[in-house]
Amino acid sequence: KHQDALLLLLALSLGLASTQETLEEVPVQPGFDAQKVEGRWLTMQLATSHKDLVLPTDPLRLALHSIQTKEGGDVELVLFWIGEEVCRGMNVTVHPAGRPGQYQDSSVGGSMHICFVSTDYSNLILYVRLEDVEVTSLWALLARTMLEDPMWLGRYLEYVEKFHLQKVLVFNVAGQPAQ
Repeated sequence: KHQDALLLLLALSLGLASTQETLEEVPVQPGFDAQKVEGRWLTMQLATSHKDLVLPTDPLRLALHSIQTKEGGDVELVLFWIGEEVCRGMNVTVHPAGRPGQYQDSSVGGSMHICFVSTDYSNLILYVRLEDVEVTSLWALLARTMLEDPMWLGRYLEYVEKFHLQKVLVFNVAGQPAQ
């Protein structure tokens, strides 16, 4: 019985691991131009490989505010932690890696990979892979305005289904309108 339990645990672990995408499986926008994604973005949809990553009861929320480019081709994500009496900004800089539209950083205790999967520069599908003790994947559908485009939502949901992701709550930083 102990051996059967171990085999079941191994089978479950392998099944969960097989739902994790590799960087090679994640497409990147052909002809990606980082300067065109600069500016304010709103999160329309968010999904993750770990459903407990964003719990409705968690008092702190992480929200993407904007994307900026820096010298040397780096990209900076401007994020905010928002909660009861808390609003703290955080800038995360990622460096070009591999194909245009792929970025990485390994200064946060693990490694982070970001892929600009698909964009028309008004809508954006963004993939974030965090690796430390375990691998966590985040997929976001971003837009410049709060009007959700059905075509982009359909594209995004194809990835959610393909990689067996869990939808999670979305939070945006209030006060600054989309440009």
